Order: sequence, then structure tokens, then C-alpha cells
Amino acid sequence: MLLALLATSGRAQQPAPLQVQRLTLPAELAAHNNQFSGLYISHNQLFLLSESRLLDQDRPEGKIYSIALPDLARKLTDTAYVLPYRKYHLAGLEQLQARIAAAGQVYEGLEALVITGSTVYLSVETATASSTCYLLQGQLRDSVIQMNPAFLLPVPKPTAADGAHIYNAGFEALAPSKRGLTAFFEFNSFPAGSYAYPIRTPRQGPARLFLPQPVQPLPFRITDVTATGKNRFTALNYFFRGEDDKVYRPADADPNSALVKPAGTYRSYSRLIVLRRRGKSYTWQPLGEFPAEYMGYNWEGIAAYQQGYLVINDTYTPQKPYRSTLLYVQPGRP
Repeated sequence: MLLALLATSGRAQQPAPLQVQRLTLPAELAAHNNQFSGLYISHNQLFLLSESRLLDQDRPEGKIYSIALPDLARKLTDTAYVLPYRKYHLAGLEQLQARIAAAGQVYEGLEALVITGSTVYLSVETATASSTCYLLQGQLRDSVIQMNPAFLLPVPKPTAADGAHIYNAGFEALAPSKRGLTAFFEFNSFPAGSYAYPIRTPRQGPARLFLPQPVQPLPFRITDVTATGKNRFTALNYFFRGEDDKVYRPADADPNSALVKPAGTYRSYSRLIVLRRRGKSYTWQPLGEFPAEYMGYNWEGIAAYQQGYLVINDTYTPQKPYRSTLLYVQPGRP
């Protein structure tokens, strides 16, 4: 009952528009084939996770880029400054992809990352028909992230009441926790309840899943989260208007329908929300809508930075040519 009441109050509030500053990326980073899927700040750097789908049979490449935070700070005040960057090869990713295939699952790329010290955690999305996603682990080196060939943790996908898998949905977001990680599923409108998934990652012994924790019913997708305080997170909440994504469409009587169907026709929609963990469950509130110019971008990565957030899309924009775009956004005032 409490979660239902909170859901109603969350839907009733219209988020204020976000204040936006675009940070021009170097050509290699803006290129459409990176398809960035996550951001994370660690070691005084912003790490940019490429989806790394390994589609090139001749030169499959898993990669993560990074930009030093002092360079980002300079870019905010000097728009002509060209951002320097580093590139990290994900050594051994192809071998883990092969293990996933051997288990009968179809690897479709990397979706989220967390870096704790020198340890890197990555979530793997699989094809809609696959029953399981995965968590990977690697070690951060000077110019490479060496993947751990023995670490391949299956994370079963939640399913609809009839056992069907949600179209094109995986564990798009990871957040650090006191004892490990929490994984958030992309779809959080299951009639029987939606959940976050704690994962324990001890220094000694195997990683393992713990009991799921309820999430207040949430429309649209969660595509990434960033920690902003104790038990507090900000998340990207995105809706794509395409027919294949109709599972994310609210009923016409749902107040959320007005956000994505304002004039009787579906539109793509994106906003930030605040997630709070209270006890062993999560609630949410809207924080800010993206301006109309950026509403239809497929935002996939977020990292708290200074008094706002850095966000990046995968590559998809409302019009071609497709490209990755990095923004610095701050909540506005209603």
C-alpha cells in the first residue's frame, strides 16, 4: 500500500526542466560505433563504457574511454578546448562472450559499470530470448582492463506473468553498495512487483545474488543510475515511442500517459528521477525533464559531477547523422 501511494504522488508531480550545457566530444568518442552505455567517475576520471558488442568478426574490440576531471572542468568554461582522453582495451572479453554462448545465451553488449579501487564490474545484456544476463569483473591497469576469465555471474531476468521476457531489456544500471553492488532492471512495471537485485562481491569467495528488494512501480526505462548520497541515487528514465517498445506504454488512464502521449501521438521522452532506498525497498520522485531539443536522445549513462550530472546517449538521436553527445545538466527550478 505504501509503495502504491508513493507511486501516485510521484506520477502527479511534473519535473522542472533541466539546465543543459553541451560538451563537445573528440571525433573518436562521438563516433556512432561506440554506442556508449554507461558512465562512472573514479580515479579522478570520467569513464565512458562502450557497448562493445564485438560485431566485427575480424577486429572485435571491447573498450572503455576516460576523460580526466580537470579537463572536463576546463571544458565547462572553455568551449574551444579539445578534450584529451584515454582508451582502455577490455582484454579477454571475447573469451567471456564465448562462455556465454556456450551456455546457450546470446551476448548483446555491455550496459553498466562500477569501479571500486582497481576492480571493474560490468553488466552484460543478452538477447530478448535469453533467460540470463551476466556480471563480469576485471582489473584496471595502465592502458588495459584485464577481464577475469573465472568471473561470470549469471543474473536471471525477471519475466512477465506469462513467463515472457521483456523486449530488449536487461540490467542497464549498477550501483555500488556497502557489501557489493545493486543491479537495476530496465523494466520496472511488473504487475506482481518490481525489484532491485543486491549482489554480494566479497574479497574472498564467490559473488552471489541476495534477496531482491521491491522498487516502487516506475514507468518507462531505467537506463543508468549514479549514487548521490547514502541510500540516494539519480537515474535516467527514458521512453522510446517505437512500436517494439509498447510494453513501456502506460494505459491511457494512467497520468504518466500524458508525458509520452501529450497530443494523442506517442513521443520519445526522457527525464531524471531520484531513487531512495528506505529499509529494504526503493521509492522514486521526478527530478527534471530534458529540454525539447534533447528529449528524444537515447540517454544511457549518468554520473554525478559537481552540482549536477554528466549524461551521455548511446548514439541514437532523433535525426541522422547519429552521434554520441555528452551533456552537463543541472536541475532547474519549477
